[in-house]
Amino acid sequence: MDLLSADRELTRNSYYAATAARRQVFPALQGSASCDVAVVGGGLAGLSAALELAQRGFSVTLLEARQIGWGASGRNGGQAIHGLACDQQTIEAQLGLDDAKRIWAMSIEALDLLRERIRTHAIDCDWRDGYLGVATSERKGRELLAWAERLERVYGYAQQAIDAPELPRWIGSPRYHSGVFDPRSGHLHPLNYTLGLARAAAAAGVTLHENTPVEALQRGTEARLRAPGGELRARFVLLAGNVYLNGLAPQLEARIMPVGTYIACTETLADAVAETLIPSRAAVCDTNFVLDYFRTTNDQRLLYGGRVSYSTVTPADLAGSMRARMVGTFPQLPNARIEYAWGGFVDISMNRAPDFGRLAPAGDNAANVYYLQGFSGHGLALTGLAGKLVAEAISGDASRFDTFARLKHRPFPGGRVLRTPALVLGMAWYRLRDLMA
Repeated sequence: MDLLSADRELTRNSYYAATAARRQVFPALQGSASCDVAVVGGGLAGLSAALELAQRGFSVTLLEARQIGWGASGRNGGQAIHGLACDQQTIEAQLGLDDAKRIWAMSIEALDLLRERIRTHAIDCDWRDGYLGVATSERKGRELLAWAERLERVYGYAQQAIDAPELPRWIGSPRYHSGVFDPRSGHLHPLNYTLGLARAAAAAGVTLHENTPVEALQRGTEARLRAPGGELRARFVLLAGNVYLNGLAPQLEARIMPVGTYIACTETLADAVAETLIPSRAAVCDTNFVLDYFRTTNDQRLLYGGRVSYSTVTPADLAGSMRARMVGTFPQLPNARIEYAWGGFVDISMNRAPDFGRLAPAGDNAANVYYLQGFSGHGLALTGLAGKLVAEAISGDASRFDTFARLKHRPFPGGRVLRTPALVLGMAWYRLRDLMA
């Protein structure tokens, strides 16, 4: 499946693309070139690794099949949140509590790193502090508060509990029962952040090429990457294209699935209306398995995400269906016009844990091909840290990278033919559970 083509129409009506500060265009690769590290993928993971490696003295070339930030990094919900897409107990079951605590600490470091890069590189991306997790029922509220209590007791990470009577001060919606607030997480304009990181990487000496899809990877002590206009040779390779590698590393594809995610953005709202929706101006996400997430933007719009497609088929009348979800949460917006509606694919792993590692050596060459995938819709902050961990590993200290690499990942059942139908059926069951809770 060519997801690059499947995404083409979906990404055109993006609020982020319409308001982005895209000031640089990078030429496609032409002819032969060489470098220490070749990075495949111009999203946050690839750019982060490229920047960190250049700062460590490596020569780095990054190849992006379309435009910098074209994939999930530039069109997601903009929420940078603590932790991983999976629960910490998933990590504990595999690695034990000590390593689970190390991974949790790294997820918090990822938030600090994001803020540091915004500040250091003067990236104008509308950062706002605050994240509000909300529950849609009394039972889910108890589960949410129990989760938050365990997180503080076991991991030392405190959040503010919000009970039912107090919740209306935090969110103007009758849909939710209770919640927790985390001031350390937050939200931003992800495409402007990604473009700012690209400018920082270029200033640090990284060579960036857009419109350069990698058609073949020949592994070896010196890897060779072939693109339509030329060839790149490198001592190390990082594959950071997730579901958009298009067969470049087939052994990785079985462990992730492309999932369509969709977002709508309203017209500019009256100040008085926008301020009552989320008075704290925090990012908001519910606790359902098939969840809704939303936030207000700096120009007083409501940005609302909530539909997913596990079949890679785009929902009919995307703007209308997203508007119905939005009004179900905020009935005070019956006349708000949807100005933008867009979507695209993210990669999910079976257990929703990130999948970092190296490709097993082929022949007599060392394992000099690294990969980052499986962020499972929770990667806005973690991708940045993941790139830093790859840079550390290539520089000689792989201890933190290898903590993540020890996580085991299973292929999705059903093979290439049946795994998508199987996932669609499984997600239908989880949607039913959300409705019944």
